[in-house]
Amino acid sequence: MARPHLEVADVLNAYGDAYIAHHRGHLSRGQLKVMGAIRACRTAALGGHVARCEGCYHVEIAYNSCRNRHCPKCQGQVARAWLEQRQADLLPVPYYHVVFTLPAPVAAVAFQNKAVVYDLLFRTAADTLLTIAADPRHLGARIGLTAVLHTWGSALTHHPHVHAVVPGGGLAPDGSRWIPCRPGFFLPVRVLSRLFRRLFLDRLAAAHGAGRLTFHGNFAPLADPGAFKATLAPLRRAEWVVYAKRPFAGPEASITKRAGFMSRHLWVTRHDPRERYAAGEYPNQHAGGAGLPSYVQDDAPIENTDLVVWYTFGSHHVVRPEDWPVMPVTTIGFMLKPSGFFDRNPALDVPRPTAQGECCHPG
Repeated sequence: MARPHLEVADVLNAYGDAYIAHHRGHLSRGQLKVMGAIRACRTAALGGHVARCEGCYHVEIAYNSCRNRHCPKCQGQVARAWLEQRQADLLPVPYYHVVFTLPAPVAAVAFQNKAVVYDLLFRTAADTLLTIAADPRHLGARIGLTAVLHTWGSALTHHPHVHAVVPGGGLAPDGSRWIPCRPGFFLPVRVLSRLFRRLFLDRLAAAHGAGRLTFHGNFAPLADPGAFKATLAPLRRAEWVVYAKRPFAGPEASITKRAGFMSRHLWVTRHDPRERYAAGEYPNQHAGGAGLPSYVQDDAPIENTDLVVWYTFGSHHVVRPEDWPVMPVTTIGFMLKPSGFFDRNPALDVPRPTAQGECCHPG
């Protein structure tokens, strides 16, 4: 695979030092570590190995990768291999997508105690699913699951939650047969939410009592057991977000191949009047790969040229009687807002308007 024309490392090498100097004191040690790892990835700074042809003695040097989970060069191949392994594990049964989300006050605790709280999130989500599924009042079976941690939301804010992919059924307690769930229904989300809330808060309080949590800055008062208990008290009565739904189509599904634009939230391409549709000209008549995936396949540079930004987002429409037999046009939209792109509000540089004629605020 050819090297991209521009990489994140190139941007950091060109402007990283100035950015760090400008934001000195506002960047965390973790953020600085990530920037350093990406800049050093596959360079002499991390060492490497030399391969030599025994016939012509041609020598090639391959530098080591940083293996940082934020590095775009390191994680692509690992992610593809992981997905292939998970696809090999799939059973010929329906699957469900279950999400467990931490409320904002707990997310703030997690930000300063990532290892402990994320571990609790994984374990509690898994235990909740296993416990409720094993209950004869619900499914009465032993299930399996695959869970993935997401620590950021779509607004690029800290929003820890776990996505679990669960088969729609499980083995009987004695392992003698397969017990499927009801068609279109996995487990009651309200029951899952209640158990998840109780287990997680009990375990978080136990971690605090064992001295496994640390707090600094504005959260330093939470080191006190009384203050921490008072912070958790309202969370025991609040509703925690847990939802379950059927997952999206798999990678081999027709819709996934024909609507490849769904694989990314944001696409940027060079302007080409022939590239008009995200799914290609005739999405129902091609085998897959047309549209945006083909538009970016040549990895053409996008500097000093007109650009087209394609944004993928989903919408929900509640069916109405008026939609039949011809559904009317529904207008939807979105707004792009910078988050950390500027170091202050850019409107502060807008000049004052010049008074024209009579004005109650001249000058």
